[in-house]
Amino acid sequence: MLNLNGITVRLGGRVILDRATAALPPKGRIGLIGRNGAGKSTLMKVMIGQFDPDEGSLEMPRSTRIGYIAQEAPSGTTTPLEAVLAADTERAALMVESETCTDPDRLGEVHERLMAIDAYTAEARAARILVGLGFDEEMQGRPLDSYSGGWKMRVALAALLFSEPDLLLLDEPSNHLDLEATLWLENFLKSYPAMMVVISHERDLLNNVVDNILHLENGKTTLYTGGYDSFERQRAERAAQLAAAKAAQDAQRAKLQDFIARNSARASTAKQAQSRVKALAKMQPIAAMSEDPSLSFDFPSPDELKPPLITLDLASVGYADKPILQRLNLRIDPDDRIALLGRNGNGKTTLARLLAAQLAPMDGEMNASGKMKVGYFTQYQVEELDGGDTPLQHMTRQMQGASPGAVRAQLGRFGFSGDRATQQVGKLSGGERARLALALITRDAPHLLILDEPTNHLDVDSREALVQALNAYNGAVVLVSHDRHMLELTADRLVLVDSGTAREFSGSIEDYTDFILGRNQSKGGENGKSGNKKDDRKAAAQAREKEQQLRKEAKAAESELARLTAERGAVDQAMFDPSTAAPKLAKLTMGELMKRRAELNEAIEVAELRWLEVSESLEPA
Repeated sequence: MLNLNGITVRLGGRVILDRATAALPPKGRIGLIGRNGAGKSTLMKVMIGQFDPDEGSLEMPRSTRIGYIAQEAPSGTTTPLEAVLAADTERAALMVESETCTDPDRLGEVHERLMAIDAYTAEARAARILVGLGFDEEMQGRPLDSYSGGWKMRVALAALLFSEPDLLLLDEPSNHLDLEATLWLENFLKSYPAMMVVISHERDLLNNVVDNILHLENGKTTLYTGGYDSFERQRAERAAQLAAAKAAQDAQRAKLQDFIARNSARASTAKQAQSRVKALAKMQPIAAMSEDPSLSFDFPSPDELKPPLITLDLASVGYADKPILQRLNLRIDPDDRIALLGRNGNGKTTLARLLAAQLAPMDGEMNASGKMKVGYFTQYQVEELDGGDTPLQHMTRQMQGASPGAVRAQLGRFGFSGDRATQQVGKLSGGERARLALALITRDAPHLLILDEPTNHLDVDSREALVQALNAYNGAVVLVSHDRHMLELTADRLVLVDSGTAREFSGSIEDYTDFILGRNQSKGGENGKSGNKKDDRKAAAQAREKEQQLRKEAKAAESELARLTAERGAVDQAMFDPSTAAPKLAKLTMGELMKRRAELNEAIEVAELRWLEVSESLEPA
């Protein structure tokens, strides 16, 4: 059991946690979520004792072993395997003692304890964890100093998982992982035997791993049972109830105020008016659930270009005369949504840079439309933003010659309107800086968006907004991401970058997940192929022909579902804050809004059923 008892933390004069209270169940799997800057990492630092709360307390059993990744990655000449083995401090000490101890009785105790903690299989267990996180046998034996910071953080994560603490604390564990390692981690955490608290914005991880959601908002914590989808449903219901209660209270307040105004001056009704004054004073205001109107992604639509945008014909690409990828055959059309799959280091970023014309083909041909404009997003662009400048200054430099109104309009598409446009970049959150980088690369309305891990700094709500914006965007998209939810909702073509080349993966993200985790192998190897290339090509052609019509129907159903969901979101916004509502909704009463929301819920259920029917038809038998 882990209890938060009225925890308050102030940093720099600002209240981060405001009497946060929750009782977390024993061996619970807790997903700690909230908007960027809500205080999730602060709360986790209270749990490990790094921060002492200004008020309140945290209760847990005294013997609890807490596991948490330090901010500094491991380094030195130690190998990844050695670093992971050293994380089990009891085993390491006992192994040393077993070699130096001369007391037979004590030596017997040492060996008995080593057997009890399964010490002699430790190396195999450590190696399995490292393999899951992307380290093959050769990589496990190289010194840590030969790795980048991201790979070192993988070693730190492996060491933490190997040590099996009683309370496992993970702060965005998938940030340094590719999709393949993220899938492995999710599978590993499903069977973790002790309590865990995970800060994550990965919807699939939260749905598949945790059994409770601890939501942090405005310094307060609320515990919800179930995964993320369950949390969203419960919160939407709570929001609707709060909105209805607030509307009823506002009406009652207005009625009381009107009675007081009309009757205070009359002697015959003064006492009644005075009682109304007391009732009004005792009425605790109900606050509507807060929404962030600045949460915005809106990609400008490009001019139409004839297909194809890009074709690769037996192209090779690499660095310093050393090819990384060869025999590339790929065509990209204006309406394509392509996800690049494959482990980090296999060449996804190299292929993305080739498509963005940052690298020239070393061999073969690459043909691109002469009028095509490309927007290419990487994490480096986020990190290289000048912290002393404002979003307005950044955009003004990039849009030289454009009117101030046009510059402001492009910033407004991504939530930087009014004073937000003149706030220093150094004071923006990671998610806000990512939004600014996206605003900068799309200033010219590109025909092709290439996004390399765009979600690393985005919270769940921001990721959902990005998904909706990508689906509304009229250009082509090439996406590299470990966020499976985003890939499932935005990509209709999968390209696997592996073994020095790139090829179409004809299955779904779910098929790829099964392939990575070694499930459904009875289908005949990767993606259910027979092993006969001629038969495979024929079967694939037939499958594509059969799927074409179904995919059109699925896309239409998905568009209808997105439209209805967006309308429901607008109705919710009108219920929460009428001042920001669309004009046609602002005119409706609360009762009319609730009626319209119920109608939309029914329509969404019908659309979801149709989408599921078509999607199931597309799934492999």
